[in-house]
Amino acid sequence: MAALANTFLTTQAVGNREELSDVVSRITPEDTPIYSLIEKGKCVSVHPEWETDDLAAPAENIKTEGDEYSFGAITPPERMGNYTQIMRKDWIISATQEIVSEAGNVQKRKYQKLKKGVELRKDVEFAIVDTNASVAGATREFGSLNTWIKTNVSRGAGGANGGFNTSTGLTVAPTNGTQRAFTKAIMDNVMQQGFQNGANFRHVSVSPHVKSVFVTFMSDANVAPFRYAVSKGGERNTIIATADYYEGPFGTVMIHPNRVQAASAGLARNAFFLDTDMLEFLWLRKIQEDKDVAKTGDADKGVIIGEGTLKVKNEKGLGVAADLFGLTAAS
Repeated sequence: MAALANTFLTTQAVGNREELSDVVSRITPEDTPIYSLIEKGKCVSVHPEWETDDLAAPAENIKTEGDEYSFGAITPPERMGNYTQIMRKDWIISATQEIVSEAGNVQKRKYQKLKKGVELRKDVEFAIVDTNASVAGATREFGSLNTWIKTNVSRGAGGANGGFNTSTGLTVAPTNGTQRAFTKAIMDNVMQQGFQNGANFRHVSVSPHVKSVFVTFMSDANVAPFRYAVSKGGERNTIIATADYYEGPFGTVMIHPNRVQAASAGLARNAFFLDTDMLEFLWLRKIQEDKDVAKTGDADKGVIIGEGTLKVKNEKGLGVAADLFGLTAAS
């Protein structure tokens, strides 16, 4: 029924106050699985270097009684390095906006500083799981995880491994092969390669879709039945359709769904097998606010900046299942 004649409505009012909540809901996830798992260190140059070495392969060792000694040649360790990458987030807010009352204060310096710091941390994770080779020079870039691994690898047809090039001192980006679905056989293959080469895989970082595919492995005929204990007297029944650990013939790993790897098909196509003892992130300049930004107008400027690189102590302790359908069952 319509309102009576001359009823004064809110649509006619000019002085009603607006209502805008002071609570700001930020749903964007902040987790950075690989960066959070690995050790953090410090470097003092834009090109930190290190050496890697391996034991000789086991061989038959039988000597004759009274035999004269012979001395084998020493194989020198490989010298490797990565370049530091500068990462930055910035903002500018007018001096008036900084001082006026605002719902949620999301357009204030304090909030922006916190937000940009979180964004920068996620950019570090992105750079780790990206497929970019290292770059020297003024616009430096560190070689991502995928550009180091060449030993424990499963790739689609036509793909080629990257790796560290001792001649150039740079990593080489791998080339994509034919995409395929993630399977238990692929997982076991990478873990077996790693086991035979001395790796101790403890974690696997995958896109959310690949994690959902991993969960289906428990229905494989060669996997022990999945059981779940329910306390007596429970009023609700629960469908259990998840798994976080895989205990296979060559070790136990925890599967981490990495939301950063869902940022693009290029990132989602790789599942990284990690021995976190073989990785370290070295900071030349830890993420910090630049206090020396010059004030040149009636505005507040802010910069969050950091510079660091990924140290791969020995790529044989890592692995990758590449060329997977990482976003959907067909992409």
